[in-house]
Amino acid sequence: MVTYMTTSKYTRFEKARIIGARALQISYGAPVLTDYPEDMLDPIDIAMLEFDQDLIPISVVKN
Repeated sequence: MVTYMTTSKYTRFEKARIIGARALQISYGAPVLTDYPEDMLDPIDIAMLEFDQDLIPISVVKN
């Protein structure tokens, strides 16, 4: 029996979907949940920063 250990909480597809959805929210004016450098203007970069800090209030339901 082979058991595979995953090091990530989400697959790369789930991560991309979460970051994309959060970046869209930020681009439409949603409040940013973390401090970020003033020169960071891209919503995707800000969403990735929030994802890395585990601050995004989006959950994934796996069937």
